[in-house]
Amino acid sequence: MAGRAVLLIPHRGDAADEGGLPGDYRKTLAIVREADGPVQVRTVGERLGLDASAHGKLEPLRAKMTKLAARGWLHKRGDGRFTARP
Repeated sequence: MAGRAVLLIPHRGDAADEGGLPGDYRKTLAIVREADGPVQVRTVGERLGLDASAHGKLEPLRAKMTKLAARGWLHKRGDGRFTARP
């Protein structure tokens, strides 16, 4: 759309459900929701099949999770772990 910014990741209140999220974001959100408590990026990365042994390999995932938190889908705790929003 000319002249208008379109968000790839909508704010939680703007989307009817998580079906409006791209597939990799939906998978990440599902992993965090399935967890018994707060999760680290490394844990989510391992579940997604990423090479968690190299710190740099997790940074794109950390950015995605931070974006989900900024848009209201996740909560980023002070210790860097993430939880699902109710």
